[in-house]
Amino acid sequence: MVVDSVAALTPKAEIEGEMGDSHMGLQARMLSQAMRKLTGNLKQSNCMCIFINQIRMKIGVMFGNPETTTGGNALKFYASVRLDIRRTGAIKEGDEVVGNETRIKVVKNKIAAPFKEA
Repeated sequence: MVVDSVAALTPKAEIEGEMGDSHMGLQARMLSQAMRKLTGNLKQSNCMCIFINQIRMKIGVMFGNPETTTGGNALKFYASVRLDIRRTGAIKEGDEVVGNETRIKVVKNKIAAPFKEA
């Protein structure tokens, strides 16, 4: 099962609410509840779930990494493997772009050694 883009998941209260309403942490609570329900079912059915997320920038960060992912900490906690995939360049044949060079970094791995790069 693939969930493409976690940032696009919208809680029901946000859909039904007014345009200017504040919904702080609503998506994080929804994902936390969903992960609690999903983990047992995924293990019993011998399936895998892939969540595709995007990076956002934290405002006002002076020290440390200003990048963060959407949806709170539940996905980070429940994940067995987390990969950071970034485009590093283009593969060209003449003037035509035919592909992308990517860097993949293992951020978290409960199954094998973490922090490897390819």
